[in-house]
Amino acid sequence: MSEPNPGLVWDTLTAHHRSAALRAAVQLNVFGALSAGHATAQAIAQFCGASERGIRILCDYLTIVGLIAKSAEGQYAHTASSAVFLAPDSPASMAPTVPFLLNAKILRASDVLTETIRRGQTALEEPLAGEEVTEWVTFAESMHPMMGAAAEFMAEVGSRGGAPAKVLDVAASHGLFGLAFAHRNAATKIVALDFPSVLDVTRVKVAAAGRAGQYEFLPGSAFTVDLGTGYDVILVTNLYHHFDMPTCETLMRRFHAALKPGGMMLTLEMVPNEDRISPPAPAAFSLMMLANTPAGDAFTLSEYQQMLAAAGFGGVEKHDVPQSPQQLVVAVK
Repeated sequence: MSEPNPGLVWDTLTAHHRSAALRAAVQLNVFGALSAGHATAQAIAQFCGASERGIRILCDYLTIVGLIAKSAEGQYAHTASSAVFLAPDSPASMAPTVPFLLNAKILRASDVLTETIRRGQTALEEPLAGEEVTEWVTFAESMHPMMGAAAEFMAEVGSRGGAPAKVLDVAASHGLFGLAFAHRNAATKIVALDFPSVLDVTRVKVAAAGRAGQYEFLPGSAFTVDLGTGYDVILVTNLYHHFDMPTCETLMRRFHAALKPGGMMLTLEMVPNEDRISPPAPAAFSLMMLANTPAGDAFTLSEYQQMLAAAGFGGVEKHDVPQSPQQLVVAVK
């Protein structure tokens, strides 16, 4: 039996300060100040347009939690992690995800979590559950830095039998997943499916990448829109976790019907182990779904196998995604 640990309880009770401090640092551009070579509280404060006292206390806190470093002379600097994942000039910076991951609705979901647990589903009046809500536009505009490695990995797996001729990108959002396929082969055609307001963002991203000629845009819901047929690959990224298993099966049947024989459905998701407590990030994702959706969850591989078999898929395999806490589930028609 482990020793009693009051520090664990204290750190958990005050954990909200971590996300609040990180959000403030991103909004004030503290990490940009460090990248520009400003190292003292005074210099960082001047760069950020903030009080020296506030910046000193914020930077000390960020040092305590390991997000930046402080020298014996009192100068602040990037750590290896902040230089890569928080510096605004880094292509892998996760700072742009703050507007979505710390948006008012997600924070409200935490405030009403006790009532959510009583009900067994979110107590939010307007859940994050797959409907067209304003947060999906924010998601499309802000979440792409976290998805680059996963997109490239999916394109590698999806092209292992040769470049696919036709790809359906479900919940296309920021477009990164479809674009990874488009960049690999100029002959690949991408059909981007999402809500009309979100596709406005997708169009901008696709045009900026110079791939508009490879794209068709399909506005609507994955549950009701005419998907078409003849796809070599269907990409389903971070969608199933919003729903219960019967609803996921309904979607999987629709995607199965749209695939060519031998076609692949690539599902990017948080997939916990069967014990549901490991690995930490995929397993903990269930709580986020409880807080924000009526029936969503993080499904285990055995649950995916059950749903996929019921929808007619075979050849199911799971891969850990490099540089990501997520997993890729591959299923063949």
